[in-house]
Amino acid sequence: MRNAMRIALTLALLGAPALVSAQDVKTDYDKTYDFAKVKTFAVKMGTRWGNQLGEDRVQNEITQALLGKGWKQAPEESADSIAVIHGASQTKHDVNTFYSGMGGGWGYYGGGGMATASTTVSEYQVGTLVVDIFDRPTKKLIFRGTASDELSDKAEKNAKKANKATTKMFKEFPPKPKPAK
Repeated sequence: MRNAMRIALTLALLGAPALVSAQDVKTDYDKTYDFAKVKTFAVKMGTRWGNQLGEDRVQNEITQALLGKGWKQAPEESADSIAVIHGASQTKHDVNTFYSGMGGGWGYYGGGGMATASTTVSEYQVGTLVVDIFDRPTKKLIFRGTASDELSDKAEKNAKKANKATTKMFKEFPPKPKPAK
């Protein structure tokens, strides 16, 4: 019975990093802004992340998402809105400690025996994408979407993650006006 519990705990802990790396997408917008007046947009890179192919893919994803909402692409100097893309990545660490032997997880057994502990540290890259949309004439921020996810060493997987993040980010876009109370 004790071995079965240890195996179940070990399997649960091994699955924990998968929960940590779930894609996180958030949006915020100016609740007073009338998005119905926006008909055109331009997309530009703000903060580059050093991967021209990836930057081009994300820029295309954002462009396609806005076109899919009925907006038309226009030159920056005449567009109603400007979408500015920012990207960054950082190294994160995951630490797991496993105990075995007597004494459970506390390293102490009433009879003087000690449990053994094994700690592993793994590194992974997390990418963050920020899409800021500004009202071009006033330069006022009207929408912000952010997405974070663990990056893969395979470009195809990262492209799929970017597509999924963009779909989530623009699912309820453009925001509908909130009814007055």
